[in-house]
Amino acid sequence: MRADGSDGMNAEISWRVELAVKPGMLTAFQALTNEMVESARNERGVLSFQRFVSDDGGCVEVYERYADSAAATAHLQKFLATFAARFSTLVERRRFRVFGRPSPELKALLDTFGADYLQPLGQLAYWA
Repeated sequence: MRADGSDGMNAEISWRVELAVKPGMLTAFQALTNEMVESARNERGVLSFQRFVSDDGGCVEVYERYADSAAATAHLQKFLATFAARFSTLVERRRFRVFGRPSPELKALLDTFGADYLQPLGQLAYWA
């Protein structure tokens, strides 16, 4: 049991973000994504960091998964300091959906992105 009252699996946080790529910005967004992937590769607690693009290049789906709220918080703080300004010139967020039980500190950060939240259903023994 962790300090937040959760076990390891229940501490995991993940999110899906739907992005609209601004016209003519896909190549620049891909270059920025390459930088972000390399940066995230060196962060503690990043379990999954994936991007998917629609056939027409107008939509990107983000999927990220973290060991716990502390890892997700550290990632978002680094994103805000390093990538957020460029990111916002290339894409617009359509939806930011968070899965898990974020800590109050993480939830405060996620709220700035307009996130909505879903918790695990019941007490089932889920696996990833």
